[in-house]
Amino acid sequence: MKFTSVLASGLLATAAIAAPLTEQRQARHARRLARANRSSHPPYKPGTSEVIKLSNSTHVEYSSNWAGAVLIGTGYTAVTGEFTVPTPKTPSGGSSSEQYCASAWVGIDGDTCSSAILQTGVDFCVQGGSVSFDAWYEWYPDYAYDFSGISISAGDKIKVTVDATSKTAGKATVENLTNGQSVTHTFTGGVDGNLCEYNAEWIVEDFESNGSLVPFANFGTVTFSGAQATDGGSTVGPSGSTLMDIQQNGQVLTSVSSSSSSVTVKYV
Repeated sequence: MKFTSVLASGLLATAAIAAPLTEQRQARHARRLARANRSSHPPYKPGTSEVIKLSNSTHVEYSSNWAGAVLIGTGYTAVTGEFTVPTPKTPSGGSSSEQYCASAWVGIDGDTCSSAILQTGVDFCVQGGSVSFDAWYEWYPDYAYDFSGISISAGDKIKVTVDATSKTAGKATVENLTNGQSVTHTFTGGVDGNLCEYNAEWIVEDFESNGSLVPFANFGTVTFSGAQATDGGSTVGPSGSTLMDIQQNGQVLTSVSSSSSSVTVKYV
């Protein structure tokens, strides 16, 4: 909003201050509108005939929207991991006028159980020379919702955790270990889908907005360190997980690897 004054000098001074503030508000409002229908989605995977490789006992396959590691079993009730926020870049051949995004998150379910996903993470986007970062939580199939009260910048160390207290309740937490800020959302029931507790995952995703995958950003490398899940009361790492690489339009865009306590996703 711009304020007016009967004095010409006051008018000029006020307009000079108000104009950039108005632009900032409009920019934030536009971003909120654009993210109103932001959502994650279970992995879009081809048929078993298109599984791309086997590496020892680790199964690696394609997805058009998920890259990372998925544990498959029963009784997964918590997942956590830490990563350094990357600086997203426009991919080779991309347009500086278009926005490109990716998201790093941890979650429960969504692969072999698609009725619900309890998840939380950070989106990173780039458009031209501007980058933005948003922390969010989601109980799929509902949309994702942005956290308030936390600021995130490239290079920050982030810890993300989901904890299911039942198949219809739990909490999602994002901690910025660099600046000390932490936010939590508690789900107390009334969710749109029940968890199965069949999957624990550490994922970089090409998420959806308004029903379509967003243009995928070059995110460099995201490594989930301290990657742990709670399985039937015991703590486990990502060893033996199914690994997913993102393939779009016949091109593989990621390279994923894992260890006993980490998952690394590289843009290639």
